[in-house]
Amino acid sequence: MTSALANYATEAGQNNKDFIISNQAIYPSIQTQPRRSVAPSSTLFPPQAWSSPASTIHHAPDLGVWGIPPAPAPTPCLYGGGGYFSRGKTLPSETCKQMVKSAAMIRQSSLTKLGVMLNTAVNSKRYSNGGDTQWCFSQVKGTLDDDVTEGKSQFSPQPVKSDIISCVEFNHDGDLLATGDKGGRVVIFQRDPISKNCIPRRGEYNVYSTFQSHEPEFDYLKSLEIEEKINKIRWLKRKNQAHFLLSTNDKTIKLWKVSERDKRVEGYNTKEENGQMRDPLAVTSLRVPIIKPMELMVEASPRRIFANAHTYHINSISVNSDQETYLSADDLRINLWHLEITDQSFNIVDIKPTNMEELTEVITAAEFHPVECNLFVYSSSKGTIRLCDMRSAALCDRHSKLFEEPEDPTNRSFFSEIISSISDVKLSNSGRYMISRDYLSVKVWDLHMETKPIESYPVHEYLRSKLCSLYENDCIFDKFECCWNGNDSAIMTGSYNNFFRMFDRTTRRDVTLEASREIAKPKTVLKPRKVCTGGKRKKDEISVDCLDFNKKILHTAWHPTENIIAVAATNNLFIFQDKF
Repeated sequence: MTSALANYATEAGQNNKDFIISNQAIYPSIQTQPRRSVAPSSTLFPPQAWSSPASTIHHAPDLGVWGIPPAPAPTPCLYGGGGYFSRGKTLPSETCKQMVKSAAMIRQSSLTKLGVMLNTAVNSKRYSNGGDTQWCFSQVKGTLDDDVTEGKSQFSPQPVKSDIISCVEFNHDGDLLATGDKGGRVVIFQRDPISKNCIPRRGEYNVYSTFQSHEPEFDYLKSLEIEEKINKIRWLKRKNQAHFLLSTNDKTIKLWKVSERDKRVEGYNTKEENGQMRDPLAVTSLRVPIIKPMELMVEASPRRIFANAHTYHINSISVNSDQETYLSADDLRINLWHLEITDQSFNIVDIKPTNMEELTEVITAAEFHPVECNLFVYSSSKGTIRLCDMRSAALCDRHSKLFEEPEDPTNRSFFSEIISSISDVKLSNSGRYMISRDYLSVKVWDLHMETKPIESYPVHEYLRSKLCSLYENDCIFDKFECCWNGNDSAIMTGSYNNFFRMFDRTTRRDVTLEASREIAKPKTVLKPRKVCTGGKRKKDEISVDCLDFNKKILHTAWHPTENIIAVAATNNLFIFQDKF
């Protein structure tokens, strides 16, 4: 019995040591420090047993775990009494049993704590190779054989295609991904539950529903053709089994209900087979209908249509945090809607001058605060962002805060006003920060500091020398979007040549990746791309003169809780995930 206890104590200590050492490879911050001279409980460890040589203890400051190295195997007593030697003194058998039991409990506690912390790190994706997340290909939606471009240019005379993706949006839990295109269609992808629950998790999405959201229209009063192109899609938070989303083109906003149906009602004896009602005199009895199962069918039906409220083209819609109201913005006005009222809206911002010749700026984007339902921001073509509080006045012509970066006189040029125009603004999930995207950079703003951005990231500064040619082919007016990751620690935005940029706010590192048919292979790791501006070009670099300005990534989306991203490259939707 005593021999078994001795072997168990030795094995427990050795296993604990191996576990701690193995975790040093995962957590480099684990260091070896001298053990503190704190006496243990005298009940389990008598004073005569505490005298021991200097030993070490493994400290993991990030984990808050103390891993205890193994104690030397106890020496069996050479004379009677059933005890053990400890520095020449004999310990009773009962004390030894308590010591072994205590060591086992400490070992189990250490293993449990380390396991919990390891799982937390895995789930939150906090560790990666060298501090950088490696992205790999997951899926691509669309045909890779056909090269579809945004429109006519001096490089490619191809006409505009109706299947070019015009917006991308995850819902609040990331299980659904919606895209809109220039043909007025909305395609919803649903995450595969098997890929979601497997280890490691995979981001695989399959087509869930497809429907025609908008049709081309013609305004006979103004002789104006209204495109069917979907400008924005915004999800509402789910409250029941159905999903609700808002979609808009240039003039009309629609609220869609997407629901599943796997049962049907049969057994009516008041209707003919063709569906017509039978003669009441011919019905001599009533039969209770029965519910029968059927093949799962996903239906999309318009529940509300919000029209005739915007004179100019709608560029933004944003759902309020109260989930009862939303705003819609066009070039000169912002309207506030209630989701249940379609024939009335409140104009909360109006920057239209009395004389249109005095017009100096237009609204480019607007968004509600994610937490405070009374706050919203909107950006302008002059590079300014205004924060408004609806509690201050019914018409928010006077902003509460104005965010504007002073212009650098050294960079002043003919194109300064054009490239300073903000194409997108997004508030962080916490509501403390916001990002703005202009033509050449992404800026991070603190809502508590209006004078200048706290962070600025150049997206494609190498194009500054190409602004003349970009102006001639109208690419300088492209509207690039930007997005946050789930914990506001990273930013993503698009560029030309099917490049997209990612910025890590914690490490201040950035990477350029490409969405192309060459990487459309399962689990292919994306290699960083570099653009050469002059001199000798390395093998893995591409010259700035070789960039294809017709291949552009304007729309991107990031999963709200995981490292899964969706990138719209003209008519293809690429889905990437981190390599774990």
